[in-house]
Amino acid sequence: MGLIGFSFRWGLLLQALALIHFIRRRPDTFWLWIIIFFGPLGALVYMAIEVVPDLSLLRGSFHGFSRRRRIHELQRIVEENPAVGNREELADLLLEEKQYARARELYDSIITPKSEDLDPVYRRALAELALSDAPAAARDLDRVVSADPKYDFHRASGLLAYAYALSGRVAEADAAFQRALERSSLNETSYHYAEFLAANGRAAEAREWAERILANKSTIPRFLRRQERPWFRKASALLKKTS
Repeated sequence: MGLIGFSFRWGLLLQALALIHFIRRRPDTFWLWIIIFFGPLGALVYMAIEVVPDLSLLRGSFHGFSRRRRIHELQRIVEENPAVGNREELADLLLEEKQYARARELYDSIITPKSEDLDPVYRRALAELALSDAPAAARDLDRVVSADPKYDFHRASGLLAYAYALSGRVAEADAAFQRALERSSLNETSYHYAEFLAANGRAAEAREWAERILANKSTIPRFLRRQERPWFRKASALLKKTS
């Protein structure tokens, strides 16, 4: 009896852990039924397929710790030696830590009208988008895309269109999205275009692009599917909203 009770408690614990992970990560809905109806066995299968791959995310936590330690080191170094390389490395790390305002300030101190290195300009645009300064992001992204239309595997082109859309430059955004999507199949760009279409009264086209994103779900490897999950969720929500 004691052994049965012990096994029962561990089974419930396994199910509880699986459900907590499901709520936080929101994988395919069928997993919820597997966890509930198949009990500990279903939870065990779920853990093996969905939870174990997420353990790799722990490496990101360790990287975050070392990144924050490096930020503190660089802040001291920059006070004594504000060389461009030191400031740029600090800005890049702050951007990764989502300290967008501080990162932007440092990029501002690095970038000049004659700067030839596109990376700080592109990264400043990412910070500007995060800070909801779309016009400034559009200027920086236009500078990047004009010099290299393929920058960051065409992501820069898609973000330029997105920045135009956020700035209310509708015609330019539409043309830029179409150019970007001729060369890129990024779900991020496709979703931003679908969102743009919906906001401009083109619901049928928005649904078509949302459906394209969801169609990608079954054609890409599982590890990529996990990375793209936020775009699948957003596309699904947009599809419901425009139906």
